[in-house]
Amino acid sequence: MKVAIVSFEVYPLAKVGGLADVAGALPKALKKKGVDVSVFMPFHKKVRENMKRLGLTSEMVLDEFDLGLATNEKASLHKTNLPGTDIPVYLVANDLYFSSEDVYGAPDGGEQAIFFTKGVLESIKRMGAHFDVIHANDWQTGLLPVYLKTVYQDEPAFSGTKTLYTIHNLGYQGLFDKSYINFAKLPEYVFNVDGIEFYGQINFMKGGILFSNIVSTVSPTYAEEIKTSDYGEKLEGVLQSRSDVLYGVLNGIDYEENDPASDKRITYHYTVDDLEGKRKNKEELQKEMGLEIDRNVAIIGLVSRLVDQKGLDLVNDIVRYVMNCDTQFVLLGTGDPKYEKSFSKLAEEFPGKAGVKIGFDITLAQRIYAGVDFFLMPSRYEPCGLGQMYSLRYGTIPIVRYTGGLTDTISEFDGNKGNGFGFKNYDSAYLGRAILKALYYYHRPEDMKKLIHNAMTTDLSWERSADEYLKIYDLALRSH
Repeated sequence: MKVAIVSFEVYPLAKVGGLADVAGALPKALKKKGVDVSVFMPFHKKVRENMKRLGLTSEMVLDEFDLGLATNEKASLHKTNLPGTDIPVYLVANDLYFSSEDVYGAPDGGEQAIFFTKGVLESIKRMGAHFDVIHANDWQTGLLPVYLKTVYQDEPAFSGTKTLYTIHNLGYQGLFDKSYINFAKLPEYVFNVDGIEFYGQINFMKGGILFSNIVSTVSPTYAEEIKTSDYGEKLEGVLQSRSDVLYGVLNGIDYEENDPASDKRITYHYTVDDLEGKRKNKEELQKEMGLEIDRNVAIIGLVSRLVDQKGLDLVNDIVRYVMNCDTQFVLLGTGDPKYEKSFSKLAEEFPGKAGVKIGFDITLAQRIYAGVDFFLMPSRYEPCGLGQMYSLRYGTIPIVRYTGGLTDTISEFDGNKGNGFGFKNYDSAYLGRAILKALYYYHRPEDMKKLIHNAMTTDLSWERSADEYLKIYDLALRSH
């Protein structure tokens, strides 16, 4: 089976969110299963910088070529490999659309996404390549299945090619003015209520949902939630209409990249059978974040975009109360200025007990996963979530709101079974109660030892997830 994974970001070449982790790890897991897999992504400026840092080189595959869009801009295609593998990564290049400092920083996000999508399809055609399945991800690639069912429907290069479209977060759909149809050179007839029209605008994600052979999202619970008005973001009806081909596949994490026994980003290594390194990492983190050095105090950590979706309003409501419960608090993130200001003030109010860094630092994030005792994820909604998975892998206990992928990965600890703590009602009082329950067990060493064991032995590898994707690819190939 030949599969092309199309993503706007791929770790470690470019990373903004969890999509990059998925697009970087899934190909490696599929390769181990015998799949002939390739990756397509934009040749962002950030990719060039990271390739240099990683010692990677690229080769030209296709010199400048026209994409058939309403622009004179041309694309070129380059090729490198995923680090440490022979998996090809094809890079669609253009100075106008992919030269910003930020992965999503182009002046016109709609044109940028269209240019990339069309660049992928034209590249496949011009290379003379053929893929059994093209796996598109999130709104930036939502028009790819639309192109295949319209502009490219009679193109030999895509004869028999099926599409899987994966929704990583329904909250970001790619809404643009109708005029973008002209830029994309798509037929006018796709702009209707049964096509990509959405309240008078174009909806890229709606296109991906309706025109793909199979639709998936990143956890079984989220696949059910998005068919309801509470979580459907006005697309619940569309998703209900495709419920027969809508699947939820829980993401995994890269167990080689994220291994407390060998991770170069943490100071001390450890295993489920020897946790001394974790205790030492805790002390190192306390030093780094300006906290009092104390192995016995519980540290609660949070690594997140500071936005409402992540439940930061609940944390804000109770964090000062929690700080008076003989705990320490560590936060890393950036986002809404109101949260940046509030948590920065918290660090000033509780010197030696609260450490806050406003920003994005992958290495520090890893040291937090390894160094804290508990990890907060009280999300309003969470399609899958990776933070709780990293935490479990590093023996840090998640405290979550049971929604989406958090429901599918965290089970309530009862003194024997379970790997974390959580609550259902979106209310700060319930979050507070979950934290107090976690602190109760923290002061019971034998229970805590059992809890950490349960966490670190939870199977969240891509091995499991890759098997599920293989089943879905097969369903796509057998679909009409």
